[in-house]
Amino acid sequence: MPPLACHTENELARHLMAGDIAAFDEIYRRYFHPVYANALKITREKSLAEDALQEVFITLWEKRTTIDPEKSLAGWLFIICYHQSVNILRKKLRESLLYKKLPQPEEGSMEEELKYGHQWKILENALSSLSPQRRRVFELCKLEGKTYEETAMELRISKHTVKEYLSAAITSIKEYSLHHPESATVLLPIALIFFQ
Repeated sequence: MPPLACHTENELARHLMAGDIAAFDEIYRRYFHPVYANALKITREKSLAEDALQEVFITLWEKRTTIDPEKSLAGWLFIICYHQSVNILRKKLRESLLYKKLPQPEEGSMEEELKYGHQWKILENALSSLSPQRRRVFELCKLEGKTYEETAMELRISKHTVKEYLSAAITSIKEYSLHHPESATVLLPIALIFFQ
């Protein structure tokens, strides 16, 4: 039998479905870097990308018996990577100061929960429209509550640059709300809290 490194993706998937740990290791070896790069592109933060990578391969092992060996394993991994990365970003956002400052949905109200989930999706979309530098400054200053000085020190940039990036981020989010009128009712209350 040829070594697993010579196997096709479909053959590896069949071995994995049978619980072959060596096949899992080979899949990890082949796809570790592209999956991580994809997670980093979505999360824009190394520690979050590492968390997403770990969740992807845990999911792969847990769901190994449900994989279709005739379909692209790489495609499956990237879909799982996307969902895990978005979930991690959502969790981070909800743990931020912004989440704590906005009104919470009523306990047990499904309608309120759905509305709240929609609001967070709009905010996440607005944040994802920012460049990596502007987004990071916005997260540090507005979501994590750091001062301009603390943000400048962490990112190794000047306090003046922090102010410029933050101002540009706020302008971008406001412009996002103008181009997406359905989001204005969500982003405007946030503006009252943070965009002063």
